[in-house]
Amino acid sequence: MTDPLETLRRVFGYASFRGAQAEIIEHMVGGGDALVLMPTGGGKSLCYQIPAMLRPGVGVVVSPLIALMQDQVDALLQAGVRAAFINSSQDFATASEIERRLRDDELDLVYVAPERLLTERFLALMDYLASHGRLGLFAIDEAHCVSQWGHDFRPEYIQLSALHQRYPQVPRIALTATADQLTQREIISRLGLDAARVFVASFDRPNIRYTVVERDNPRRQLLDFLAGYRGAAGIVYCLSRKKVDETADWLEQQGITALPYHAGLEAATRQRNQQRFLREDGIVMVATIAFGMGIDKPDVRFVAHLDLPKSLEAYYQETGRAGRDGEPAEAWMTYGLNDVVIHRMRIDESVAGEEQKRIERSKLDALLAWCETADCRRALLLRYFSEEAGACGNCDTCLSPPEMWDGTVAAQKAMSAALRTGQRFGAGHLIDVLRGKATEKVQQFDHGDLPTFGAGADLDEAAWRSVFRQLLAAGLLHADAQAFGALRLTEAARPVLKGESRISLRKAAPRVRGKSKWGKESAPAARRSVADVTLGADDELRFAALRAWRADLAREQGVPAYVILHDRSLRELATRRPAIVAELLDVPGIGQAKADRYGEALIRILA
Repeated sequence: MTDPLETLRRVFGYASFRGAQAEIIEHMVGGGDALVLMPTGGGKSLCYQIPAMLRPGVGVVVSPLIALMQDQVDALLQAGVRAAFINSSQDFATASEIERRLRDDELDLVYVAPERLLTERFLALMDYLASHGRLGLFAIDEAHCVSQWGHDFRPEYIQLSALHQRYPQVPRIALTATADQLTQREIISRLGLDAARVFVASFDRPNIRYTVVERDNPRRQLLDFLAGYRGAAGIVYCLSRKKVDETADWLEQQGITALPYHAGLEAATRQRNQQRFLREDGIVMVATIAFGMGIDKPDVRFVAHLDLPKSLEAYYQETGRAGRDGEPAEAWMTYGLNDVVIHRMRIDESVAGEEQKRIERSKLDALLAWCETADCRRALLLRYFSEEAGACGNCDTCLSPPEMWDGTVAAQKAMSAALRTGQRFGAGHLIDVLRGKATEKVQQFDHGDLPTFGAGADLDEAAWRSVFRQLLAAGLLHADAQAFGALRLTEAARPVLKGESRISLRKAAPRVRGKSKWGKESAPAARRSVADVTLGADDELRFAALRAWRADLAREQGVPAYVILHDRSLRELATRRPAIVAELLDVPGIGQAKADRYGEALIRILA
């Protein structure tokens, strides 16, 4: 049998495995089952691709997104791997030809959607392969889709337990980048992986900078942020379809190439926009969470959230689409009081059972605590996934530690205002009362006569919104969905209200208008072009020539540019300047097939 490391070098062009890859591959080649938790960009795919190439027969990869199978298969074909996909985008003749190649042992890997896998026609084909000893393994990608409590639940994934019952001798590997302890247990239970080895890699993505800003003027804040990423690819997430459309249109008006993506668009439009994002440079995709799972584009430099995601798992999954190439990237989010109220109301008003609501509230509480933390964001995020880490030095709270203050008296005033107004009003009205603003609504309810009227005039509106947001996040206040988001005190509020315990709060960040908070000289490394940092003038010219050559080739072949070669490989080529084809094999990401196919052209460009 061929050595896995030799396969890695010859086919994929890498000199060594990372982390637990070698151990996972050895386990799979030997016929064992595995559950692999590895961050996006950590090399999960190799954990099943190499065993599929080394074991007899074909590796069947279950993937939830039809639209992305083509790019995954294109990347393998570029590396000389015998791979194909079967999905509903193909006509009958094309699908039949793939089935023939499977029967004739002409494929190492086939990608298939779960709903196609479980059809009688495909099961019959797998029965045939199994009877001839030609089912090499099953790889279940994005395995968190099996979790009913998760953010990407797919009902058809639960039926994949049938694979173990029908083909007990075929090893299975389930992979995900996002699963807390609850989701891990559910994956094992629902897929029958009780005897599987569990491999948990570090969830840390050290190249991603985490930044959360208090929402002020979100469009201006987004534009200030994007000023550091001109010409870079990125994703902007919004909660609603309407907001996606409006934000994409507005960014276009600001001279930024932006495309919308949500489930309300026609399928052809969604597909066209996704293909442009994957295959062109510098596109900003504005999207709901309908976009993203399985995105393989390595050079996404930022992920921005204009609305709060559903959970830390969802946040980690969505931000993990940035910086898959290992280069500096940034996860940026605006966050405000309304986010807290809306999400709590969404949970309370849902038709889910009480147990699911309890779990969703717990997940939301963890996310809110992360947003409001004064400690290292990365350390808290990793702790959520049961991984301990020290301060990272590459998140906003590490780079600009927030000031803390004794907020006990302010919290008492806020909660007293809620009580004295009958716990029937939202934060906006309570802030007017506290600041002594005699609005029409304040006068209508005679709240100007309350002892709390004007009791908080020492704090401005932004500071009070920060106080209420932190009290909600700490569970001292609750937004009542039945009363249109009215703020009510919880049992946890009593000790603070009575002065029996104290509470420390973050100071509201000062508002900065008209420019990014990162000055020109202090812009984070994530915002500088990697080429600016690592390439000299001559190298930069070679790098530009290589990118132009790659872009022409990608258009000619109808594939994303990164499928041919990653930017990292191009930078290595620009600096090393190999003079003969054999020397290309020393460049990371260039295996034998790519050296044979593109070697002479690359040598000419570098000469």
